[in-house]
Amino acid sequence: MELGLAPLLLLCFLVSISSAEFSGKVGVNYGQLGNNLPSPSESVKLIQSLKAKRVKIYDANPKILEALRHTDLQVSIMVPNELINNISSNQTLADQWVHTNVVPFYPQTLIRYLLVGNEILSAPDKKVWFNLVPAMRKIKHALKTHGITKVKVGTPLAMDVLESSFPPSNGTFRSDISGSVIKPMLKFLLKTKSFFFVDVYTFFPWASDPVNIDLDYALLASTNVTYTDPVSGLTYYNLFDQMVDALIFAMKRLGYPDIRVWIAETGWPSGGDYDQIGANIHNAAIYNRNVIKKFTAKPPVGTPSRPGVVLPSFIFALYNENTKPGPSTERNFGLLYPNGSHVYEIDLTGKTPESEFKPLPPATNNKPYPGPIWCLVKKGANKTAVAEALSYACSQGNKTCDPIQPRGRCFNPNSLIRHASYAFSAYWAQFRKAGGSCYFGGLATQTIKDPSYGSCKFPGAKL
Repeated sequence: MELGLAPLLLLCFLVSISSAEFSGKVGVNYGQLGNNLPSPSESVKLIQSLKAKRVKIYDANPKILEALRHTDLQVSIMVPNELINNISSNQTLADQWVHTNVVPFYPQTLIRYLLVGNEILSAPDKKVWFNLVPAMRKIKHALKTHGITKVKVGTPLAMDVLESSFPPSNGTFRSDISGSVIKPMLKFLLKTKSFFFVDVYTFFPWASDPVNIDLDYALLASTNVTYTDPVSGLTYYNLFDQMVDALIFAMKRLGYPDIRVWIAETGWPSGGDYDQIGANIHNAAIYNRNVIKKFTAKPPVGTPSRPGVVLPSFIFALYNENTKPGPSTERNFGLLYPNGSHVYEIDLTGKTPESEFKPLPPATNNKPYPGPIWCLVKKGANKTAVAEALSYACSQGNKTCDPIQPRGRCFNPNSLIRHASYAFSAYWAQFRKAGGSCYFGGLATQTIKDPSYGSCKFPGAKL
């Protein structure tokens, strides 16, 4: 009996080591929300120069899939969010999607993962939530119909699928999705041996509470800060592990303790607006270098609740993407500038020692800027769009635009740009703490130079 088991155990060990080496290699998210990005073929060369082993795209762009043909890069493609409702109830449509977007490229392009939607359970449209798992089933069936069995189907979700994540042992899925969406999804992932794809950013919880969360703990750089979960007894040395384990405990709570986790996105912004703490090149480089070392460690380190288990991953993102909406951080997660140069030195294999990288610029915004900050029209903004944004800003709040009405103290000079800049600042000063942003569809920019003149005082956002 023991002699018979020995070769079997050795085989299992070798398979697990092989799997670890295969899965521990780091990939990169290749977003395309920029009007100045390199071509797909040039982008593939840049991805290879970063020593990435996988690439994830947010659609099934045929030019990108063609550029990836005959490379050794494993590829993740995505069904767009807007198709999920239709695919969920129409197997023919799912078959057509796979026939059009997978079959022409497979297997010469190493498509290995097909993700259905992106952060669907964070979207306000609840109808699509309940169509997510049926769409995943339809896509899996379509792959099988076409004889494609080596492509895993999943969906990347944000950490807001949890209603409780602290302590990690209390990890719990939101009650509005737990039984109706998450449980059937976990059943599907288990049955198909797929992964729970999740986007994990320590930047956001740290930036929202920098007083109580240590920066080095969020950067995976802490040497003396730990947290011990009072229920599980597990000790944590960084915020990333806490967040991942909260998800693992949440799955366990629903009866699925063994589904593998895939980090679909993680990263740190290298730049941001004046009101965005800690978004700088120094922190971004430290975080990504540290998390890559974690992902590529041999033997694998896993997390406290799953020690020694590989966490396959994609770093976000390949480029700084200049047309992404939202605060400035959203346009500054790239490892590369659009011209192909490095934002900071990085090695996705994790093999380059820290001492071989050039010194990083010092972090200058790790503490909140006290304010005030003003919100003005960006230079070169489209005037028709500015007029519409002015109308929107003036329709919000209490007397937001009274000073730019005729005979108001800021009416003169009677200029669209001047009036809109006042309105943007007044709106942001009123609504920033309620979630309002200085963005206005990309028409606005922040400044710390007071634009007030004469008796016209521009309201500034106080932080």
